[in-house]
Amino acid sequence: MSSLYIVIPAYNESENIEKTIDQWYPVVERHNDEGNSRLVIINDGSKDNTYELLQKCAATRPLLVPLDKPNGGHGPTVLYGYRYAIRQKADYIFQTDSDGQTNPDEFEPFWNQRGRYDAIIGSRAVRGDGKSRKFVENVVCFLLRMIFGVKVSDANAPYRLMKSSLVAKYIDKLPEDFNIPNIMFTTYFVHYKEKVKFIEITFKPRQGGTNSINVKKIVKIGWKAVKDFYKLKKEL
Repeated sequence: MSSLYIVIPAYNESENIEKTIDQWYPVVERHNDEGNSRLVIINDGSKDNTYELLQKCAATRPLLVPLDKPNGGHGPTVLYGYRYAIRQKADYIFQTDSDGQTNPDEFEPFWNQRGRYDAIIGSRAVRGDGKSRKFVENVVCFLLRMIFGVKVSDANAPYRLMKSSLVAKYIDKLPEDFNIPNIMFTTYFVHYKEKVKFIEITFKPRQGGTNSINVKKIVKIGWKAVKDFYKLKKEL
C-alpha cells in the first residue's frame, strides 16, 4: 500500500478549519492501511485562532498533524508542507486548500489512477470563485505557452495528487519563498514529459472567511511571476 500525506495551508481560516478537517480526515483514514498516512495542515501565521483550533482537533485525531510557521504566504506554505511530507517519506502528496472550495468526494478517481501517472492534477472547468480569478488563470496559461511552450488549461488548481519522489525531483529548483509553486510544478511536469493526467473538478465559492488575495496582491504577484518565469526558463 501507499502512504498519503494531504497538505493543506491555512491562514485566518477559523470559520472553515474544523469543517475542512471533518471533510478531509476520513480520506486519510481510508488510505492508512500501514499507519503512515497523515493530514498535514500548516498554519501560516494566522492572526485568528486557526492554530488553536487545529491543536484542539488533533487531540482526538491521531492522523492530523498541525504545523505552525511565521506568515509567508500561500505558496511558501505549500512548499513548507511538501518538504515536510518528503522528509517524512510519504509515497504520495495531495495538496488542496482550507477554504472549502474543493470536494473530497472527487478524490478517489485521482487515487485509483495513481499507478498509471506520476501526477494527477485537477482542472477547474466550472469555477465558483469569480470571473476575475478565471481571467487570471487564463493569463497565466497564456504566459506558460509563450515562455515555456507548455499548454495546459489550468496550471494552479489546488487539487493535485503527486508522487512524493516527483515533487522531490523539482522542489529544489524553487526558492523557499516562491509564491506560485504549483504553477511551476505543473510547468516542470509537462515540459519534462512526466506522466501527468488532468481531471476536471468542481470548484465552489469560498465557504467562509475572507480571501487573503486581493486585486492589488494579484497584480504584485503577477508582475513578479513574469520576471520569475523568465529567470526559471533560463534554468530549464
